[in-house]
Amino acid sequence: MRDLTPRQIVAELDHDIVGQSEAKRAVAIALRNRWRRRQLPGDISSQVTPKNILLIGPTGVGKTEIARRLAKLVGAPFVKVEATKYTEVGYYGRDVESLVRDLVEAAVTLVRTTERERVADQANSRAEQRLLDLLLPPRSNQWVDPDTPEAAEAAEKRQRSRDKMRARLEAGELEDREVELTLPGRSAAPVSILGAGNLEQMEMDLQGMFEKIMPKVSQTRTLTVAEARPLLIAMESESLIDPDKVNQAAVQLAEESGIVFLDEIDKIAGDEGGGRGPDVSRQGVQRDLLPIVEGTTVTTKYGPVKTDHVLFLAAGAFHRSKPSDLMPELQGRFPIRVELNDLTREDFARILREPRASLIRQYQALLATEGIALEFTPEAIDAMAHLAHQVNQSTQNIGARRLHTILERVVEQISFEAPDVAEKKVVIDADFVRGRLEELVKDEDLSRFIL
Repeated sequence: MRDLTPRQIVAELDHDIVGQSEAKRAVAIALRNRWRRRQLPGDISSQVTPKNILLIGPTGVGKTEIARRLAKLVGAPFVKVEATKYTEVGYYGRDVESLVRDLVEAAVTLVRTTERERVADQANSRAEQRLLDLLLPPRSNQWVDPDTPEAAEAAEKRQRSRDKMRARLEAGELEDREVELTLPGRSAAPVSILGAGNLEQMEMDLQGMFEKIMPKVSQTRTLTVAEARPLLIAMESESLIDPDKVNQAAVQLAEESGIVFLDEIDKIAGDEGGGRGPDVSRQGVQRDLLPIVEGTTVTTKYGPVKTDHVLFLAAGAFHRSKPSDLMPELQGRFPIRVELNDLTREDFARILREPRASLIRQYQALLATEGIALEFTPEAIDAMAHLAHQVNQSTQNIGARRLHTILERVVEQISFEAPDVAEKKVVIDADFVRGRLEELVKDEDLSRFIL
């Protein structure tokens, strides 16, 4: 993990997310507190728990993006889950413990990727040797005395041939040569517990057991050198990586650095007195979430995982409910509450201009593949921002996601005709934007369906 100061974290987030400075500061401090905890002696560090954060704000203002960018920034295992997809234990659906299993899977992927990078040079070297063996199979000389001059001369000749083949391989002259590669198969577990969301762990255990005892059927495929190389590198990388070491490191990484983003938490905020209907399951999900957020041990196929120091970020619009509708115990586990602001007209313009992968840059890059040089004037950007804000105010407010629809309508005709036009430089100005969108914006009923 990278050890960044709160100021550095906010500066990095500013490259991709416009505004919402309070939310950025809150997550930056929470992340830095993890580094601070690791500097403490063991007797006190185990007592310092993360201060979970509740992000409150309408859709499309950056709640999910802040969490996703944050995890990517520091290289922490991250999982985003919708609170609405879980059900109370005993009901049909997934139980909340599966989010911890998903987090460990994300940690395993991160650790395995790091290990692959560590052994990349060695794996490439071993893959090249295997390619040479496939291109120049070793001859069977079991009846020849290796100490005779003939055997020594044959070995020397073979080595020269191998060196020539290696030179041609490195020069890329053999990429289209076909080789026969034997790929290891994977035994299929003849068991599956269908529809049992609460028995996921049992199903994984049974599959793991059958994978160990069932025979693995290998298959031989004819591939070109170019197709075989990545497969050989992957096989050699796996042989160089210790799976037990990866699993232990992944569990530790998930426990110490894991980030869980609970989206749509407002949808499980039900009335305390609700004794029937969906409120039964909503209250049940909250009760099941409580020990996970509080700190418990969840059994996974990689071993037991403690959630005491996992950072939980919850988010919700809270249009029809309020944070106080959550269970008091669950509210207490999210001591930091940050309200995200609605996006203004100026924010929309900045979203189009400033991020490293802004929508305008994305469209310019897409059309550049057709040889089209797409240019937006400052007035055009302001016009799109104004229209996006206007539609959000007059219809449903979906935040920055409105810009996707607006921009797609603006460049639709250009994108359709791009392969056939002779003029390769296209300038979009404010008049062009208004010509494409103004009638739709004025017709409120039509804009509800199209914009």
